[in-house]
Amino acid sequence: MRKGIIDRFEGDFAVVEIEGQTEDILKSHLPADAKIGDTLVFNENKITLDKSDTEIRKKEIINLMDELFED
Repeated sequence: MRKGIIDRFEGDFAVVEIEGQTEDILKSHLPADAKIGDTLVFNENKITLDKSDTEIRKKEIINLMDELFED
């Protein structure tokens, strides 16, 4: 099992960061509700969303931004 994060969409592809490298994956292979910033889990031939990890990462980013922009 490996995990990746959707960095952006370019045409029919999603650019996904996996272990520090980027891979282009056809959007048609992703879950229909996948969006930028989502964590993907790759298990054999199946790709699923890890909503829990996505939320944890979003909260961490918000906390870092709050610390950076404190008055």
